[in-house]
Amino acid sequence: MLKYSLKRILLAFITAFIILTMTFFLVKSLPPTGVISPSENVRMAYYLDQVALGYVTDRSELTPSLGKLLEHIKDSAGVDHYFYQTPIIHQYFRWLGNIVTKWDWGRSTVIEPNTSAIIIIGTRLPVSISVNIISVLISVPLGIALGILAGLKKNTWVDHTISTLVMVFISIPSFVVITLLIYWLAYQTGWLPSTWPTPDQSTKTRVLAYVIPVLSLSFGSICGYTRFVRAELCEVMSSEYLLLARTKGLTKNQAIVRHALRNAFVPILPSVLAEFIGIFGGSMILESIYSIPGIGSLYIKALNQANPDYNVLMVDMAIFTTIGLLAGILLDLSYGFLDPRIRMGEKR
Repeated sequence: MLKYSLKRILLAFITAFIILTMTFFLVKSLPPTGVISPSENVRMAYYLDQVALGYVTDRSELTPSLGKLLEHIKDSAGVDHYFYQTPIIHQYFRWLGNIVTKWDWGRSTVIEPNTSAIIIIGTRLPVSISVNIISVLISVPLGIALGILAGLKKNTWVDHTISTLVMVFISIPSFVVITLLIYWLAYQTGWLPSTWPTPDQSTKTRVLAYVIPVLSLSFGSICGYTRFVRAELCEVMSSEYLLLARTKGLTKNQAIVRHALRNAFVPILPSVLAEFIGIFGGSMILESIYSIPGIGSLYIKALNQANPDYNVLMVDMAIFTTIGLLAGILLDLSYGFLDPRIRMGEKR
């Protein structure tokens, strides 16, 4: 297991490197469509810093002071006369070198000009994590409980009712669910806030703000778990070893608890990590709809700017990539800890 774990970690580093490299070239290929405002001194300080780092090249014969540069910009209505982008390949190696040698992922140009991209992500990451963790904590037990109930009551009205509701709710996209919840629970009844509250609002309002996004993320997960658990349990219930357990004198409940549920949970429990990644990725659109200040909405905001905030995009992508790869490693390792037969098969 140790050798396998080290191999998976090494492959994760290689995969992350490839993903971030492709993302860098694709994102950097996006052309800027806007003009930098001449009144934003902080943003101009950022561009001067980029000249020093080698990301952009100063075409003027002598770099003027910031005040003089701003006067020139007022006349030329842009910085393109003074700066032009260096080749992307050169930017890539400079970007990679800054990360390896100084752990410098760059600074924001649009979201919070001249602020470290890592700091921006760090302030927004807890919100995204909290919403997704609460969604998992709600969807996993409910989905498993409904799946067990449907599996044990197979081909009864209980099973048919649960299966029908699962088919209905799993067919509705999460962004449609959150739109309906905002309309019913916020605008129609006024029970919940219609958008994510600001930090200065009351604690009650900030707590209630979790209800709509958590429910929107949980519906699909509950349905997925219910269907998956029901299928696994029904397969185990019809297996020969369960029949053998009954013939040895175990009651139906004993056979279900000791054998059916235990064996059915081997593929179910590791799927919790996969479900977390699915929810984490799907929350990107929901954060934008509900104005949640998380890294999902930040990615879309940085991408949709007139001048894309490249550094924020790269750090955001690195976070999503790292979480996805880490969850994949834990997912693979969890099979071995849950089922000793897998570890023995690895040794042989």
